[in-house]
Amino acid sequence: MDSHVPANPAVLPPAYPDRAAWGTASKLRAWQAEALQLYLDSNPRDFLAVATPGAGKTTFALTVAAELLHRRLIERITVVTPTEHLKVQWADAADRAGIAIDPAFAGRRGKTNKDYQGVAVTYAGVAVNPLAFRVRTERFKTLVILDEVHHGGDALSWGDGVREAFEPAARRLCLTGTPFRSDDNPIPFVTYEEGHDGVARSKADYTYGYGHALRDHVVRPVIFMSYSGEMRWRTKAGDEVAARLGEPLTKDLTAQALRTALDPAGEWMGAVLAAADKRLTEVRRHMPDAGALVISGDQNTARAYAKTLREITGESPTVVLSDEKSASKKIAKFSEDESRWMVAVRMVSEGVDVPRLAVGVYATPTSTPLFFAQAVGRFVRARKRGETASVFVPSVTRLLGFAAEMEVERDHVLGRKNSNEDGDIFALEDDLLKQANQAEGASDELEGNFEALGSDASFDRVVFDGGDYGTGGENASDEELDFLGLPGLLEPDQVRELLHKRQQKSLAAQKKSSRTTAEREDPTPAELATHEQIALLRRELNGLVAAWHHRTGQPHGVIHNDLRRKLGGPAAAHASSIQLKERIELIRDWATQRRA
Repeated sequence: MDSHVPANPAVLPPAYPDRAAWGTASKLRAWQAEALQLYLDSNPRDFLAVATPGAGKTTFALTVAAELLHRRLIERITVVTPTEHLKVQWADAADRAGIAIDPAFAGRRGKTNKDYQGVAVTYAGVAVNPLAFRVRTERFKTLVILDEVHHGGDALSWGDGVREAFEPAARRLCLTGTPFRSDDNPIPFVTYEEGHDGVARSKADYTYGYGHALRDHVVRPVIFMSYSGEMRWRTKAGDEVAARLGEPLTKDLTAQALRTALDPAGEWMGAVLAAADKRLTEVRRHMPDAGALVISGDQNTARAYAKTLREITGESPTVVLSDEKSASKKIAKFSEDESRWMVAVRMVSEGVDVPRLAVGVYATPTSTPLFFAQAVGRFVRARKRGETASVFVPSVTRLLGFAAEMEVERDHVLGRKNSNEDGDIFALEDDLLKQANQAEGASDELEGNFEALGSDASFDRVVFDGGDYGTGGENASDEELDFLGLPGLLEPDQVRELLHKRQQKSLAAQKKSSRTTAEREDPTPAELATHEQIALLRRELNGLVAAWHHRTGQPHGVIHNDLRRKLGGPAAAHASSIQLKERIELIRDWATQRRA
């Protein structure tokens, strides 16, 4: 055992794989060092670290493990992961840290080679035979690392199995990038504290959010490219329905429109994949090895998307299916080569590190905040300063809402009250979100004889830093080309400035076109329609609120409430053009005064 103790645990790379973010090579990142010091000072039995995907949770955990081994506080390590592939990934990372982990260990064997200091297993594997893991945990002073610990609540058997197996552990280190869940299942070994509103929320010992990581250049800024379009489908009852993706629809109709858009045989998906490939070509001017990933809903559509990509690019993409034995090898190979595209189902949605991924297509009907955050997390790992990520999404209100709230840090909530009597400005939104998450498949209308009849794609807008860019007018195709041509190396402030310039250019072109048309038809100058003016003012206000959030750290909702308290009036969604202009002027005044 002593011969395997790492001689110098502080030499771990700041992230795995070992291509670190700009300026952080050969040493721990600031958050990792701070969290490590907090851990060593508090000397806890249980510790929950919440860090945004791509920040380097693996390195932090292995640094803790190496330090505990060095101090003889533990004798063995057990790493629990959501998937088989991640077992191998953890074993590779641990080997780089001088810790030998067996990724092939099975509870039924009970023993492992003496060369190993620990094992890597899955949550499902623990649930099958928790007693075997409990016996192993009792025999040695064990550190249990629960990777993406929120999966401990995925099923009752998983949670019970994890509790039974690792209750005797000397130390438990819980890691997650997305601690919130769509249900009330408690997460094992996570502390919940009741707030003044009587609601129990998970309590992290250390938190490192996406906004903080973005400011530290640890993660990339994410540009969301949203696409709308006309959808046509036939229902189970034989009725033909037509609707525009992104327009206000019922939950059932939204789900059906989205399913139609994602149909491999429709024009929408082909057009979006072609646009994403154009974006990838632009990004590769600055990141020559940049890769792209399509996250598909099932294996059949994944194969169909791969065929479409082959027709578009002339190159066969890597297809990763979770039930294939070669899946891990395919991911590893794609991570190391310079090929353009990979298509996968859920397997690459969480924890898998392919740092060169810079372009993504969200092509799955799954629309929970947890899955969305995990999926986007595949594209945010920064290797050097200035890299950007681009994710293509359908124009679905919930998905665009998740995109706009990338930086919102959420805790897991147990037993939330379904009323807004306590004045919680987010209560109604969260209640609606919870209701939506309860029925992923919407209604029975989606089953049986549902048939997609046709679809087309049109560029809608760009979402970045909580703001919308793009006018959605007749010049949408020109806007699309402008946004697809954004450089692949930009700082967040540069992204914001370029997007703003692109939008101003589009607005000027739209106004000029309106004036020209009006001059031909009517000598009276024409202005934008009222609904267009209000939409543009809302976008401008949201962009300013997002910028103020970055400067002050105040949540977006608090800033909007401050503006309403100063000026009066309803929420921005119902405010008049005059009220929106007043709020825009006020927040600009705040910015000027702060600079002064």
